[in-house]
Amino acid sequence: MEVAILLLNQIVQLFLMILMGILLVKSGVLRAGQSKSLSVVVLYIVMPCVIIHAFQVDYTKEIRNGLLLALLAAVIIHLIMLLVTEVLSRLCHMDAVEKVSVIYSNSGNLIIPIVTGVLGEEWVIYSSAFMCVQLILMWTHGKSVLCGEKGGDLKKILTNVNMIAILLGIVLFLLRIKLPSILEGTVASVSSMVGPISMIITGMLIGGMSLKKIVGYHRVWLMTFFRMILIPAIILIVLKVSGLSGLHPDGDTILLISFLASITPAASTMTQMAQIYGKDADYASVINVVTTVVCIITMPLMVLIY
Repeated sequence: MEVAILLLNQIVQLFLMILMGILLVKSGVLRAGQSKSLSVVVLYIVMPCVIIHAFQVDYTKEIRNGLLLALLAAVIIHLIMLLVTEVLSRLCHMDAVEKVSVIYSNSGNLIIPIVTGVLGEEWVIYSSAFMCVQLILMWTHGKSVLCGEKGGDLKKILTNVNMIAILLGIVLFLLRIKLPSILEGTVASVSSMVGPISMIITGMLIGGMSLKKIVGYHRVWLMTFFRMILIPAIILIVLKVSGLSGLHPDGDTILLISFLASITPAASTMTQMAQIYGKDADYASVINVVTTVVCIITMPLMVLIY
């Protein structure tokens, strides 16, 4: 019940941040198109700081094993989302924006505050396992889908700042290296921006659209059903019958964190990537907002069932 209450509080905060972005555009202070610059800041500065900061915890055998379990769960969950979405795409003829919106969740913006508030900062590292797997897929599979590319450029993938941040975070954790206090404080401060700035960007995009255009996206409700109900239900069943929780003393909590990360709304990062790569960012932002509205009901319900 505590997780459900915190979820509701966090979602309300996200909506208030979206409202700020809408007001910036409606008041004429900024134009909706100027949100693209903020998207670049999120993707290339804020997200790397989120990853590195998550790995700045003390190394212990228990944490290492828990991280491996979280990593295994993240891989299984993403395989489920990729496979189910591929089947749904063939049946419903989904476009690129719909596919990435259904597959990728808003885990970075929503899960870190929830895990920190309910369980404490020491549990955030397990949510970072999910984020790492998702980031790798976002910058390989997700980018490929949005750009219409076949395959990926290995050099570009490995030199992407987000991938570098993942590798750096893992190395620092395994070698038990802590950043100097001034640098760690800076990284922590920047990483705390991920939720607010992402929601403000979404609000700016919505602020630049007419209500008629938002309502005009008829398939958004179908995508919302896939993202918030169908796929989470399948993941829930798989996690429960897999027996993975028995692999670690804190297995139930670690899997709950992974499950929470998978049932969040559509990723706002995909809205930002759609902007950068010239896809329908308006549609991506509408899916993000509608799934965020619906998650007020679906996320607490899924947690209670879990």
